[in-house]
Order: sequence, then C-alpha cells, then structure tokens
Amino acid sequence: MKVEATERSGQIQRVASAYAPNSSIGGNAAGREAPDYLVGGNAAGPVSQSAPVSASVLGISEAEFTPRVRDAIMTLMREVDRLRREVETARTKLADTARAADQDMLLPIFNRRAFMREISRFIAFAERYGTPSSLLYFDLDDFKSVNDRFGHAAGDDVLHHFAKVLAGQIRDTDVLARLGGDEFGVVLAHVTLDQAMRKGAGLARAVRENPAVWHGHTISLSCSYGAYELRAGENADAVMERADQAMYAQKRAAR
Repeated sequence: MKVEATERSGQIQRVASAYAPNSSIGGNAAGREAPDYLVGGNAAGPVSQSAPVSASVLGISEAEFTPRVRDAIMTLMREVDRLRREVETARTKLADTARAADQDMLLPIFNRRAFMREISRFIAFAERYGTPSSLLYFDLDDFKSVNDRFGHAAGDDVLHHFAKVLAGQIRDTDVLARLGGDEFGVVLAHVTLDQAMRKGAGLARAVRENPAVWHGHTISLSCSYGAYELRAGENADAVMERADQAMYAQKRAAR
C-alpha cells in the first residue's frame, strides 16, 4: 500500500507540473470550477469541482479521483501558479534593474558604462567578420554659458534637446550614449572612417539648424566631434581616447 501511495503522489505531482504553464488557479478552491484537463480533455465545457470525473489522467483512474485527490491537485496547482508569478515578477525586476544600470541618470539613452560594453561588442564584430564600425565623439561648444545665463534646468533641457537631435539622425542599429557632462558618443554600425566623418558633419549641421528653446528664449547650439574607426585587437578605452583626441583636435582647429 505504501508503494501505491508513493506512486499515486508522484502521478499527482506530474499532473501539476505538466499543466502548470497553462493554469491560472489561485485563491480558495471552494466553489471554483475544475480545470478542463480533469475531465480527460472533454472540451464540452468546464465541470464543477464536485462533478464526477469521466476519464483517467496519466493513469489515475476515475475511482481514484476522490475529493481528497482533487483537493491535493488543486493545492499543488495553486502553489505552482504562485511560484510561476513570483518567477515572472523576479524576471521583470531583473530586467528593470539591468535597464536602470545601463541608462543615463538624466537622459533616456545609454550611459558611459553601457556604451563601453557596446564598443567592445562592435570591436568583436570587426575581429570575427571584418565588419567596419566607427565611433563619433561629440562635445557641445560653450555649454557652460547656457548654465550661467539660464540656469541648470535650462542646461538639462539643452542636453535633452541635443540627444533628441542626434537620435533623430541615426539608425536603430547605431548606438547613442551620454558619456558625461555635455559629451556624447555614437557608434555607427557598418560605417568606415570617411563615412563617419561625413556623418559627423551632418549631425553637427543638424544641431546648428535646430536650436533649443527655453521659456521663449532661443538657444543656439554648436558642437565639435571626432571620428575613429574601430579596429580588431583594440580595446574600448583606447578607442574612446583616440576619438576624444580627434574631437579636441577639431575643436582647436575651429578656434
């Protein structure tokens, strides 16, 4: 008898695990309708928990579906459903945490940490497939004067505007990030250095042609940029430094 009881318990657990993904059972089982699978796949309609079972499930005969067995299955199903909801909640929180770790504190774009990871990913593409990609490094010109004249709230709004202009001019396959302060980076996928230089000029022109507006005040903007093509064997830190140097070289030349 002990062996039969053990086998029956194992069958009940297998029933619970087999149908757990499709269940939504919760709360008090009293007065609830039993799942369709308890009637051997009869699709004619739901059957109340007190109704007799007309077929066997996984070898459990009709005679063995006593009220106690059905209650045990319903209890197991409620527990499985509760655990499933907890797992889904944990996954959602984990995804939210990962998103928060990658996003800039002020703007809805990548932060420097996430951007460095993306650079490494594009370098890996260059190593494996010879795929060209390039980095553009941007710096807003004379941004300090915006804060001094209009306040830091205006400065934050200008950063939002600048990011929006850049985002509107690049593709979904490209990567935009704020690197800190008024410095931004863009990785252009499948783009050579010459193409990146032309794209950088186009983005700088779009920034000049789209001034920010703060409480009725038009704030003209301009930016400097540097370009660097990602190469196999390099690391993200070295790539950032070279693009930064190229940006400052252009800034000095403009002065």
